[in-house]
Amino acid sequence: MSVLISPLVTEKVSALNEKGKYGFIVNKEANKIEIKSAVEKTYGVNVEKVNTINVLGKKKSRFTKAGTLTGRRPDYKKAVVTLAAGEVIDFYSNV
Repeated sequence: MSVLISPLVTEKVSALNEKGKYGFIVNKEANKIEIKSAVEKTYGVNVEKVNTINVLGKKKSRFTKAGTLTGRRPDYKKAVVTLAAGEVIDFYSNV
């Protein structure tokens, strides 16, 4: 089971990066302890705190010749990780 799926690179999370907080999309079954150890192992930093959010997928509708099709985007889980003072994660180092 891969705990970390992808980092969140949005305007809102980028503003939090200056405060030492980083966002990730994580596996829905992962708990805070697993997320903390995965971030520490992957990026070589010390994690102080982990906050998780279960996000419901948005409802979507498509109007077609056969009628209206409705469905949902998939649900996912976000984690906001607070690092120890003075530590940073550089997502753009491999680009």
